[in-house]
Amino acid sequence: MTRHAKRYIYIALLIIVACCIAGCSSSKAGLVEGKVNVVTSFYPLYDFTKQIGGDYVNVINLVPAGVEPHDWSPKSRDIKNMSGAQVFVYQGAGFEGWVKDFLGSLSSTSKVRVVEASQGAKLITTDENKKEFDPHAWLSPLNAQKMANNIKTALIEADPVHKDAYEQNYQAYNAKLTELDARYKKELSTTTKKEIAVSHHAFAYLCRDYGLTQMSIMGLSPDAEPTAQDLKQINSFIRDHQLKYIFFEELVSDKLAKTLAKDAKVDTLVLNPLEGLTEEQIKAGEDYISIMDKNLKNLVLALQ
Repeated sequence: MTRHAKRYIYIALLIIVACCIAGCSSSKAGLVEGKVNVVTSFYPLYDFTKQIGGDYVNVINLVPAGVEPHDWSPKSRDIKNMSGAQVFVYQGAGFEGWVKDFLGSLSSTSKVRVVEASQGAKLITTDENKKEFDPHAWLSPLNAQKMANNIKTALIEADPVHKDAYEQNYQAYNAKLTELDARYKKELSTTTKKEIAVSHHAFAYLCRDYGLTQMSIMGLSPDAEPTAQDLKQINSFIRDHQLKYIFFEELVSDKLAKTLAKDAKVDTLVLNPLEGLTEEQIKAGEDYISIMDKNLKNLVLALQ
């Protein structure tokens, strides 16, 4: 065998090994035989589904860790996973603008059950005609209970053999959400202040449920550019209510919030809208309830 032939064989082997490694690594985020494959559009739905589905489901979250879902759009691999999945869970209420086209691109053989998680939740309208909604409904533990129930129903329809397990898991998780709601009510009922300044107008459901008022730098999308008038208004809000903190989030730049905080002579704290977790948070075992508890701790600190 010539030296050149050996070199080509060596390169070919490297390519085969690389492909095998890529195949193995991608399968971890792909379909799994013998389980109910569920695709979720973003983190809270992923967590709810894992809590309820337990060992019987394989959950694929479309938006990667550390990525802001407002900035995300589906890729060809996502379409492949969806076409072979049994259940697709998305938020609805206008949160995922790509869903209609995404579903239209699926294979004609796909039998995926489509679940709009926010269906039946108490939504907040954002226009006079009451046809547009604030999509951040998951930040209400009470709405989270409804969303989790919708997911449970879909899992039972897809896999009736394990109905009892899904029901039992749901009841256990529902109890945790009830306890979370009780903690929020207890802790926030005794704070001296009821106003919060936030970077992203994502906390209307928290404010509604627990008697708070938010003023935001940006709108419903964290990427919206504030006007000079917006900045003037939030500065006045901070001053009028003698606030000590501006809340920011971790998946978008905190530069504007920190600049505004410096100008207003206040500090910053994290208030996580739970649109996604960072890699570090996932490795640390954080989840919806643990992050919501951290939010509560920071709210109580800011509202004293």
